[in-house]
Amino acid sequence: MTTERDYYEILEITREATEVEIKKAYRKKALQYHPDRNPGDKAAEDKFKEATEAYEILKNPQTRQIYDQYGHAGLKQSAGAGGGFGAGGFSGFDMADALRAFMRDFGGFGGFEDIFGGFGGTSSRGRNVQRGQDLRVDLELSLEEIAEGVSKKIKVDYKKKCEKCNGSGAANDSAKKTCPQCKGSGEVRQVTRSLLGQMVRVAPCDYCKGEGTIITDFCSECHGNGLVDDSKALNVRIPPGVSTGNYINMRQEGSQGYRGGPAGDVVVVVTEKEHEHFTRNGDDIVYEVPISFSQAALGTRLNVPTLNGEDVLNIPAGTQSGKIFKFRNKGIKHLRGLGRGDQLVRVVVWTPTKLGPEEKKLFEKLGENEKINPPKSSKSFFEKLKETLGV
Repeated sequence: MTTERDYYEILEITREATEVEIKKAYRKKALQYHPDRNPGDKAAEDKFKEATEAYEILKNPQTRQIYDQYGHAGLKQSAGAGGGFGAGGFSGFDMADALRAFMRDFGGFGGFEDIFGGFGGTSSRGRNVQRGQDLRVDLELSLEEIAEGVSKKIKVDYKKKCEKCNGSGAANDSAKKTCPQCKGSGEVRQVTRSLLGQMVRVAPCDYCKGEGTIITDFCSECHGNGLVDDSKALNVRIPPGVSTGNYINMRQEGSQGYRGGPAGDVVVVVTEKEHEHFTRNGDDIVYEVPISFSQAALGTRLNVPTLNGEDVLNIPAGTQSGKIFKFRNKGIKHLRGLGRGDQLVRVVVWTPTKLGPEEKKLFEKLGENEKINPPKSSKSFFEKLKETLGV
């Protein structure tokens, strides 16, 4: 992403902001504009990338100092000298980079997607030891399962270390040779000069891809990759109170890393099934029940469904359409903390759409009785509207 906006302005912090304040400000922005909370919103995606770029620059003392002294121009110059930054920030900084950065510092239970694909990198010695690929599993849950929490068994297709070559990718030990370009170090050094002085850039060797060795004869099982396909079953515990988009990280249960690198994660993303009877409002559940005019006028007792069977609802005489009754602690357990939500039952007086001759006469007779007609109001509609709005 390319931008010339002030990074402090993007995160809405001062230039004296501490590292903790920077992280807090970024998290607030990232949660606000995360693509999972704004599906299909290109403007929100741009703001998410913009906030992440600002965070990546300002959280690093070295790049923050360059930016404070020389602004965006200093970061561009640093990029030209091998510093790793492009015009206005990162070179080729895209949504995948932004999601990885967010996941790296704020990974865990939240409600975010598209964060998978392996966070490869090199070790401090330049060796091309890469973290394995993160794997995503979508898990659909019923409202009943969400209300109480549930354990589920999931199947994961992943890549594991090739046993034949022990992950080396070589047919045998003699098939691995020291890289002639980096002499086995896995890295090369480049010295350039810039307005900031002499810059030394250490990068993975492009000839051996940072491994320090080259393979002359590949393993027949994995064809030089060092990894083979496999599958496994995992048990995952879903706590009560989750929502669509929440996810759980199962650390190092993903694909094995390249050339002995650590395994990635399995990220289980929750989807909530639509319920036959209930709609959800936070940790409360809502059920709507139709009643007849006579039931509303005379009162009645009804059996209504709950998440744990049926319960009896007492409807008093004279109940108006839209009245809400509450079953306490019949909702969803809270995700964090004790207790649970309620079940709200909304009664709606049903009006028949077609009347036979006898029913029509009966309702006409009832209509002549002023005692059962709505009370007349001395105020006009607009007067009551103004009164409601307080104007």
